[in-house]
Formats: sequence, C-alpha cells, structure tokens
Amino acid sequence: MDLEKEVQRQFEVIKRGTAEIIDEEELKEKLRDSIKNNKPLKVKAGFDPTAPDLHLGHTVLIQKLKQFQDLGHEVYFLIGDFTGMIGDPTGKSETRKALSKEEVEKNAQTYKEQIFKILDKDKTKVVYNSQWCSKLNAVDMIKLASTMTVARMLERDDFSKRFNSNKPISIHEFLYPLLQGYDSVALEADVELGGTDQKFNLLVGRHLQKLQGQRPQTVIMMPILEGLDGVQKMSKSLGNYVGITDQPNDMYGKIMSISDDLMWRYYELLSDRDLEEINQMKEDAKSGRLHPKKAKEMLAFEITRRFHGQKKAEEAAAFFEELFKKKEIPEEIEKIEFDTEEQEVWICHLLKGIGFVKSSSEARRMIKSNAVSIDSKKITDENLKLQKGDYVIKVGKKKIARVSVK
Repeated sequence: MDLEKEVQRQFEVIKRGTAEIIDEEELKEKLRDSIKNNKPLKVKAGFDPTAPDLHLGHTVLIQKLKQFQDLGHEVYFLIGDFTGMIGDPTGKSETRKALSKEEVEKNAQTYKEQIFKILDKDKTKVVYNSQWCSKLNAVDMIKLASTMTVARMLERDDFSKRFNSNKPISIHEFLYPLLQGYDSVALEADVELGGTDQKFNLLVGRHLQKLQGQRPQTVIMMPILEGLDGVQKMSKSLGNYVGITDQPNDMYGKIMSISDDLMWRYYELLSDRDLEEINQMKEDAKSGRLHPKKAKEMLAFEITRRFHGQKKAEEAAAFFEELFKKKEIPEEIEKIEFDTEEQEVWICHLLKGIGFVKSSSEARRMIKSNAVSIDSKKITDENLKLQKGDYVIKVGKKKIARVSVK
C-alpha cells in the first residue's frame, strides 16, 4: 500500500463538507501514524440529551463519524448526561433551564436507539461523561477552573454579548466548556467533531490536553445545517426540522418542500453520493438535462430509505407522487406549528388555531361541505381528534399547510 496515497484518500473523505479543520497538516500526520502503526484514531463527538429526538441537523456530525468508522477508526459517541444537566450556553442569550437527571436519562436512551440508524452498533463505543465527571471532587473542580481566565471566557461571543448587555451569566455556565474539554482528556481523544458554533469549546479540549501532556486533539468543525426554511439553523423549536423518527411520508414530503438551492446543500452534507456525482448532477440540472424535482426526489428517497428502509421509502415516494399528480399539494408548502398541552386536538379547534377558519362553527361547516382534507383524504367527522404529529391540511382550494401538532 502506498502510504501517502492512503493518507490523502482518507483525508479527502474526512475533509468533505467540513467548515474548518484545526489543523489539516496535524490531521494528516495523525492519519500517517495511524496507518503505519495499524492503530485507529480515537474520534469523539458529544451530544447533550436536552431533547428526546435527533434531527437531520444532528446527523451531519453522525454521518462524519460514520465516515471515520468506515475508514477503520474508533468512534466514541459521547452522551453528555452530566453536562446536559448544566446545558451548553453556546448561542444562548440567557441561562438555560437545568434539566433533571431523570429527563436527561430518558432522552439519552432515545439517542442510543436513534444513532444506530446510521452508525454501526458493533463498532461504536457509547460513553457517558458522568462516568468521569461525577467523580470530580471540589478540589478537582477548582483545579479545572484554574486552567481558564474570566477574560478568556468572555472572548466567547455569546458570553460577551450577555456581559455587555448586563444579562446575567451564571458561574456554572463557565464550567461547561471546561467539562467538555475534560471529556477529551478522559478519552485521550485524537479527533473531536462539532458544529462551527462549538469552536470555543472544542479548542478548550486542545488546551486541557496540552496541560495534561497529551497530544492535542484535531478539531473538525461541520457547518450548521439550515432548516427547511433555508434561513435559520435546523431546530425543533423553530419547526423547520426533519426528525429522524418522522414517519416516512412526512420525512419524504418535508425534504421535497425545500428550495432547489438548499437541496444541493443537503446533498453535500447528508448524502452518501460522491462529490463528483453531486457536482455532475448540479451541472445537469443547470443545463436542463436533469429536472430539479427529479434530483430532489432522489435525495428524499435516499434519506427516507436510510431511516426507514427500501420498502417504506418506495411507499413514501408513491404517496407523494400521487398527491403531486392530483395537485393537492404544491412542491413548496407553508409550515405551521400548533402547540397543545393535550394528547389530542379537536379538528375544529386546530383549524381555527392555524388561522384557516375564523370559528369552530365555520370549521364544522367546511367539514360538512367536504372542503377539508388531511393527507389528501376528505374529512367528514366534525368531532375528529388528531394525535400529535405532522399533517398536510387543506381547507378549500387555496389554504394548505404542513401542520406540526406538538
């Protein structure tokens, strides 16, 4: 085997879709040592279980972990059950509400069930940072805190903004990046993955490893995936997300709703296709040899198949095409979130709540006149109650939206 060719091959696979690597030559040297000594790199990515479901934005990192796994390296999926009770202050304009141990444990369990839709279960080491963080005593925490100055902490954009606008910053929030960095020390990580918004925390890991006499980890930052609106980052709270536990029809339909420009971004960050193939598809779309709708169908099918299998993906594609042929839903569709504290919501209450009718009595009249459909099926029961989930709701000929009942 030509060592340098293999180093370059692995490096190009790893670099695909990344926003920044600190630093590239250092990574190549680690790959070189790994191949020569037949010793896989320890690759880490941490996820705080602050919500029960993962979405496609999270999978940008998980896909990169899978690439490392396929290259023969050792992947550590770190669940921040200890740090999750603090809450990452990154990008937050105020102190996060602390989660209970029970909430964190419940969410962590769902993460374990979801990640193996992408990662190889037999080759993935799932670790919890409570294994080492909970053993730190008061003296250990003081020593850890002494490794960073307040001035350095305030270099973080989110902290400096809050400080300058006289918004409170709790002392425990300063501990978060230190504990994340300590995770890298505990695991002796060679590489850590994170989003571009995690740069400060990732570099703290390098800093702490140097202080401990370890070889500092290479930091690989992935772009933040835009949500379905193509503007803000994908987020469940913003309602612009595709959850990896979404039903096949919903997953396929949501991906079909993105803009043509955003589609290529999703291809680069989420697809398993080679970059050469994706670039050729872009050229074909530009020249008219490939219709953008066809390219989007291929993307929707690939992602739906990844999480639900071939058969469900085929059924979802057929379902969408049937709706599209009937012109019951456009390619791009408005998205509305409807929050409810109840387990079910009355259809008339829902129609009023999303602004499709002015009153419950009007909703009843529209249902009686066969003017209301859900997922292309006419609704005749004015007492219908819907469970939480995603629905394509149409009232009359013009009012249509993908409604997420939460």
